[in-house]
Amino acid sequence: MLQVRKANERGHAHHGWLEAYHTFSFSSYQDPNHMNFRVLRVMNEDRVQPGQGFGTHPHRDMEIVTYVLEGALEHKDSMGNGEVLHAGEFQRMSAGTGITHSEFNPSPTDPVHLYQIWLLPQSKGIEPSYEQKRFPDDEQHNQLRLVASSEAEQGSLHIHQDARIFLSKIDAEATVTHELVNGRHAWLQVLRGAVSLNGENLATSDGAAVSEESTLTIQATSDVEIMLFDLA
Repeated sequence: MLQVRKANERGHAHHGWLEAYHTFSFSSYQDPNHMNFRVLRVMNEDRVQPGQGFGTHPHRDMEIVTYVLEGALEHKDSMGNGEVLHAGEFQRMSAGTGITHSEFNPSPTDPVHLYQIWLLPQSKGIEPSYEQKRFPDDEQHNQLRLVASSEAEQGSLHIHQDARIFLSKIDAEATVTHELVNGRHAWLQVLRGAVSLNGENLATSDGAAVSEESTLTIQATSDVEIMLFDLA
């Protein structure tokens, strides 16, 4: 069973310095029909204008994964981390008992385009922690590269939840597949390009919730970049 979340049906906020699309309820966008999918709580696609950003703000008891598609994002937090996240890089932050952080576009000329993803943690009160990583392009090419998991398998980021996140860049007409263990679910997010997911057409920024399927067949109808979530 597939339930498609079309890009143009998402919540939308435009603050001048920030344009954001919300797959699930977030901030002033509230829709009881789109609160979350399993432990996937937030899927925000953001564009931040040059020299602008999110001021220091708190988080607690959340697993936060950020992926930059274009541009750069400067991060500072109360754990003492100060890093710049570039296009193609991931960041994982476990907010746990509580952290504060800021995110800023350091470029004077170029916007930054990113996804910010929140997952509910397995338990509350985890010690806060931070990771940042880039995965080799050849490991994503026409295959699913594990980028986050509960056991940090294959050098993936460590998230405190029974979830596996994959990234793939697929050539037009190529196909990748993923087997779902009985009782598990999936979310596919198309970052750019277009695919057919088990015969259902998805375009840039579309998402799809998957349940009661044993195999996911993802065929690229153009050059495409996708993120796949395997969820309990």
